[in-house]
Order: sequence, then C-alpha cells, then structure tokens
Amino acid sequence: MKFKTYLNIIKIEEAIEYNLQNNIPLSECVFRRESKAFAEYFSYLKENKSKYELNEFDARLLETNIGEQAMFENELVWLDIPFVESEVSDISEAEDNVELNKPKRGGNKKFYVYVKNDKGNVVKVSFGDPESSVKFDDPERRKSFAARHNCADKKDRTTPGYWSCNLPRYASALGLSNGGNFYW
Repeated sequence: MKFKTYLNIIKIEEAIEYNLQNNIPLSECVFRRESKAFAEYFSYLKENKSKYELNEFDARLLETNIGEQAMFENELVWLDIPFVESEVSDISEAEDNVELNKPKRGGNKKFYVYVKNDKGNVVKVSFGDPESSVKFDDPERRKSFAARHNCADKKDRTTPGYWSCNLPRYASALGLSNGGNFYW
C-alpha cells in the first residue's frame, strides 16, 4: 500500500512510538478501527516490523490479516480486528476485590460481570447494548430472542452471550422488572 504523503508516515511512526513507549498494545492505535488510516498503520507496521521491539502479542498480531479487507457474502469486511480489551479482560490481580457471577450495570456495555475462566483467572465480561431497552414482559419477544441467540446452547459463563441469555434470572438485582427463571 502506498502512502499519499510523507506526513502520513510521520503520523504513523509517532503513533507506533507512543504505543511502544507507553506499553499500549499496537491494536489500540489512535486511528479509528476499520478506517483507511487504520489499514495504512498496520500495513506500515507489517513492512517495518524489524525496526521495532515488539512484545509477543503485537508480533503475533502482525502475522494476521489485520488491516486487510475481503469479500464476505457480497460485502467488503475487515479481517482480524481484535476484541476491545474491555469487552473480555483478564483482571486476575484484582481477584480479591470483585464479586463473582453477579451482573452489574455499567461499563462500556449495558452490564458487566466478573467470572473465573477455565484457567482460574478472573475475567470481566461486558454484555448488552447500552442503546437497547430490556423488556421481559412480552412472551413472543422472549421466545424470539432465545431462538435468535441460541440461548439453550449457551453454557460458557465467560461469554457475553451466556449472560445476555440468562439476564432475566438477575433482573431484580439489576433493577429490571418481570424477570424470572427463564431465558429471554
């Protein structure tokens, strides 16, 4: 990929240096995800990775197709965009200070919960669209949600889908009405 100006290269190099000096993963760059600048940033990194001292995560990230696009179902999609760290993050150092398996309101999504993964680490799982309302009172809506999200097969407590499907069980603790012991 060719860069339009020398100025673009300077901005990209500054962004890389800032992330490396502050121990910020390269995937959390200043460029908006899925933008042309984001693609140019990773293209430049892949071409010049020998110039930088990268940690294991960043080195593996550059071996993927991040910053590239491909056709999927007649639509151009971005490849290998990593999850935002706050969606599911390892917080094992704070393990003693959190209440496990008790969903709470807030965070970068509508709700969050701390759970232990199969390695024994505590992780924060964020779930729920902050823009959507939660309505358990319509049986047809509940049935549609459960079918659409395949709630009967959601068994992994470390996934947002599990907690979204089981939200009615925690309705009273979250200040929601009409909850109960059912999937949506």
